[in-house]
Amino acid sequence: MAEDENLELQQLDETAEPQSAPDTGDAPDAPASESRKPQDLEAVYDIPVQVSAVLGKTTMEVNQLMKLGRGAVVELDRKVGEAIDVYVNNRLVARGEVVVVEDRLGVTMTEIIKSDRIQG
Repeated sequence: MAEDENLELQQLDETAEPQSAPDTGDAPDAPASESRKPQDLEAVYDIPVQVSAVLGKTTMEVNQLMKLGRGAVVELDRKVGEAIDVYVNNRLVARGEVVVVEDRLGVTMTEIIKSDRIQG
């Protein structure tokens, strides 16, 4: 996975357009994306978001749900080893694999889902 990330970063570096002189903030008509600095995002770093990792889904009737007890197995729509979906604030942002970290479950991101929605 690390090799893929390095390759993607390297590809981005190779396709990036050459940068002009550093932005001094004096050009009010410059596009916002060019004049943003990492410090501009500090205001949003402390905003909490809900992150969900979905192993799979199923549909069942209420009477089936009421019959479930300890040890019941609910069949999901995913196969063993298939990627799980990672949502941030109910929006699909990535796919990944379940991993064990010490005595807890975690998720390793294997694919970032790019949005077609234009941010405005």
